[in-house]
Amino acid sequence: MNKTNPLSMLLRLLTGRSKLTVDNSVITDFNLNRFLGDWHEVARFDHRFERGMQQTMARYALRPDGKVDVFNSGVKNGESHQARGKAKTTDTPGLLRVSFWGPFYSDYRIMLVDEDYQYALVGAGSDKYLWILSRSPQITAEIKALLLAEAQKRGYDTDQLIWVDQ
Repeated sequence: MNKTNPLSMLLRLLTGRSKLTVDNSVITDFNLNRFLGDWHEVARFDHRFERGMQQTMARYALRPDGKVDVFNSGVKNGESHQARGKAKTTDTPGLLRVSFWGPFYSDYRIMLVDEDYQYALVGAGSDKYLWILSRSPQITAEIKALLLAEAQKRGYDTDQLIWVDQ
């Protein structure tokens, strides 16, 4: 019989971490200053805190204390929605820890970004989250194919992606 450690189960529930089935490793040459600014959410996996949202964007701005202000916005049912959070860097380049709810932080993993910081593939600490971001509202077919191939190579089911109306 397979026994599960109750403490392990509780920690997975609290942190949203489950058994990882994808390669969510991050880039090693991440430059936070180049990542700052506005990003359009081109595609994402469905999750409750963005369900039904369109015209979604994120703005990242460096704070005097070295943390990053995170401002997310979007439209749902014709109404504007906004969320403010914060991110902090880690000792691992390409790995940020993001919080929208007090002291609770989640992984924000930059898995791919082009050399000009115009598009990115972002994951999290579990295989339930995936985002395709771009500095512009749309991406070319070539960039879309490149990002989908990278996500698939890492084990993500790209058929689950929701393509956001911008």
